[in-house]
Amino acid sequence: MAVNRIILNETSYHGAGSRAEIATEVKRRGFKKAFFVTDKDLIRFGVAKEIEEVLEKASIPYEIFCELKANPTVTNVQAGVDAFKKSGADFILALGGGSAIDTAKGIGIIVANPEFYDVVSLEGVAETRQKSIPLIAIPTTAGTAAEVTINYVITDEKSRKKMVCVDPNDIPVVAIIDPELMYSMPKGLTAATGMDALTHAIESFLTPGAWEMSDMFEVKAMELVHKHLKNAVDYPEDKEAREGMALAQYIAGMGFSNVGLGIVHSMAHPLGAFYDTPHGVANALLLPYVMEFNAQSDAGSKYKDIAKAFGIEGAEKMSVEDGIEAAVNAVKQLSLSIRIPQKLREIGVKEGDIPELAQAAFNDVCTGGNPRPVTVEEIEALYRKAL
Repeated sequence: MAVNRIILNETSYHGAGSRAEIATEVKRRGFKKAFFVTDKDLIRFGVAKEIEEVLEKASIPYEIFCELKANPTVTNVQAGVDAFKKSGADFILALGGGSAIDTAKGIGIIVANPEFYDVVSLEGVAETRQKSIPLIAIPTTAGTAAEVTINYVITDEKSRKKMVCVDPNDIPVVAIIDPELMYSMPKGLTAATGMDALTHAIESFLTPGAWEMSDMFEVKAMELVHKHLKNAVDYPEDKEAREGMALAQYIAGMGFSNVGLGIVHSMAHPLGAFYDTPHGVANALLLPYVMEFNAQSDAGSKYKDIAKAFGIEGAEKMSVEDGIEAAVNAVKQLSLSIRIPQKLREIGVKEGDIPELAQAAFNDVCTGGNPRPVTVEEIEALYRKAL
């Protein structure tokens, strides 16, 4: 048997109201002051106030840093590092989606490893020596699972490139998954982030690095997304659906962080760098096209398990070919039912950019995890098919 590694948070809390446990963990760990990384929208909509109230009730001082972008940049991270050093804080509290938590990871790693201040040297598998400044991560979206992964993504604005950084030293020490903080997510964001979670589950289920433990996580994540995503989109106040999606995205993250992803992510990253496309939308749109491509690999036999997770009757008795068709159709139907764009033209992708997008996707760190070996020309053809 191959040697398989699993890295997870030291501690995680799940369930409505679990944000109150921030105070428990801060006191238990002897932290003194929080550097509170969040975005301006969460401040405006009162979500950040829910966390401030916990801190204030427990007499924990904090300083807010909210100079973030939806796709965080090198400049964002460097500004955060400078602000952290001036703040006198000894831990980071990150509230938000992948943008806030990824920015916080970059800040925490660089403060502890100042030789990486340029940020761009963190791309790929970073050779950092010190663990990040302690980070408590609180997601407000049910998709990226940034709170439980060893990955973060930063945009190098100079070269229009999304850099995937992989570093066991960046994982938050504590994750707080409180679905009450997700109620304010608009329908479009709920749909996009939910499909991001599904993409994580499917890609890491099919990657050559998958094994029994990661498969266990990803099958359960797929079942939960199938059961809860549409209701979470259509009925934002549905507590069961919100809790189900909060759990689904975390479980999917437990798997993919440890076994990797594939070319859905490789192809989605350049779309974010070129057009500022929301990551979940890019993943959701590309997923069925890449599933069809990857079906012609050793992973094709696992598509029956995807169909089964989607509740397709008789899936386990299907032929490999029927299982592939059922799985791809199930994903397409879910995507359509929550109004995800189906063509790249709909989100502003230009045909003339495709060769450059394909090269960037081929060079992406996630490409190595694809179950079917791929060329630049094949990625280009996939982009054109999805156009």
